[in-house]
Amino acid sequence: MTLFATKNRRSRSRPPRITGEKRPRGIGAFLEDLGPGLITGAADDDPSGISTYSQAGAAFGYGLLWTALLSFPLMVAVQLMCARLGLVTRRGLASVLRKHYPPWLLWFACILLLVGNTINIAADLSGMAAGAELLTHIKRGWFVPVFAIVILLFLMFGSYALLLKIFKWLTLVLFAYVIAAFLAKPSWAAVAKGTFVPQISFTKEYLFTFVAIFGTTISPYLFFWQAAQEVEADEALNHDLGERPRRALERELRSARTDVLAGMVISNIVMYFIILTAGATLHAHGNTNVQTAAEAAKALEPVAGKLAALLFTLGIVGTGLLGVPVLAGSAAYAVAEAAAWRRGMDAQPHQARNFYMVIAASMLIGVALSFSPIDPIRMLLWSAVINGILAPPLIIIVLVICNNSKVMGSFRNGRTLNVFGGIAALIMSGSALALIASWFGWIK
Repeated sequence: MTLFATKNRRSRSRPPRITGEKRPRGIGAFLEDLGPGLITGAADDDPSGISTYSQAGAAFGYGLLWTALLSFPLMVAVQLMCARLGLVTRRGLASVLRKHYPPWLLWFACILLLVGNTINIAADLSGMAAGAELLTHIKRGWFVPVFAIVILLFLMFGSYALLLKIFKWLTLVLFAYVIAAFLAKPSWAAVAKGTFVPQISFTKEYLFTFVAIFGTTISPYLFFWQAAQEVEADEALNHDLGERPRRALERELRSARTDVLAGMVISNIVMYFIILTAGATLHAHGNTNVQTAAEAAKALEPVAGKLAALLFTLGIVGTGLLGVPVLAGSAAYAVAEAAAWRRGMDAQPHQARNFYMVIAASMLIGVALSFSPIDPIRMLLWSAVINGILAPPLIIIVLVICNNSKVMGSFRNGRTLNVFGGIAALIMSGSALALIASWFGWIK
């Protein structure tokens, strides 16, 4: 089968099961439940995330390790709300807003998403190109359009599922940070203190990094992507079942919970050890301000030596090849759902022309922005900060929707999701406002 022949095949992230079918047990049941949540978790550690975590460790050592513990239940709550929204309503987030809420709220959410995504695409493409430049010594400007074209061709004529199969293994190199953390021989007493004893400061640098960490772990594009992928998986399930009865919604929601938890665990483990590794290597040697891809790659020297640049490049390119399609795809899903256009990664370009036009436009603008004079590593950090500022109103919108009985019926949020979702909105709103206040000199 050729590369582009896969477009016509139905793809799904989670296999269907009919009512009454014997459920696998143990590891088989666990693996069967993995799908959109796992993909979301992998895409969460995109180039922006790698750079943000590297800078956090370089600047503050182990002082921000505690954010991994704090962010984990919050990101689980937000992504689980989005997954439940997609499963219960059989609609994406923008589609639900279009059906149940006024147009201004729909387009307000979509504009927030488009602004954040476009900047993030530009930053990720720049970061990928910077990694490639580090390895080949060819100017990064040549790599930006190449990466953009490859991703666009896969999405338009191939299959995102195929893209995942090819490149998801590249993200495994991120676990080199776990090995590097131990080989760097950190002070484990200091690591424990940084993990369990929050060290909070209200300096501009600390607030900037804190907002960036939360902006890259709880990002607006993941909200729309999670819900949309649950809907696509459901449509594929219905297609395969035909007239047979489907499994109970309660079971689907339990599977989604397992899926989201697995994805967020992996995402946070990678986050934790990148901060730890950068703290044990860069910060320990006085390199507190990561400005280039070469400096970020140095964190991997304990495990890779001269191959550190190769590992870093494989990791940042691999995560970019996962993250950029999610960024462009989530924007396209949102606009297509808002405008009631046909959408879907498995549709041919002529079948969902407007959907793919949004993807192409997002990529084109991202390529243009990537040629700004801002250093790519700094651009990656700024994209995380922008997501951190834009996320709170979208989290509040998700909370409102998931507590609306007209939308969710008896499956509206319980107390746990509301508490952790509310905490996420409060922390991200407060830190974003504090950062903005520091820019105006109101906080010294």
